[in-house]
Amino acid sequence: MLVLTRKQGESIQINDDIEIKVLSVDGDQIKLGIDAPKHVDIHRKEVYQQITQENQEASQLSRNTINLLKNPKKD
Repeated sequence: MLVLTRKQGESIQINDDIEIKVLSVDGDQIKLGIDAPKHVDIHRKEVYQQITQENQEASQLSRNTINLLKNPKKD
């Protein structure tokens, strides 16, 4: 992990197209601004983890559904 120290108004540049800027510092909260192309998805980590989990659950459900359709139970 790269650890950097930045002050309010300073930035971090990632490649040519992503800039992360420290907008303000208020106690233990830091407000960041992220300038990135529209095709780059940006989420808070807890939201990203929830999206990933829901996608995994949905894909598992789809596989189960396909297997049921392939092998229907005969009454």
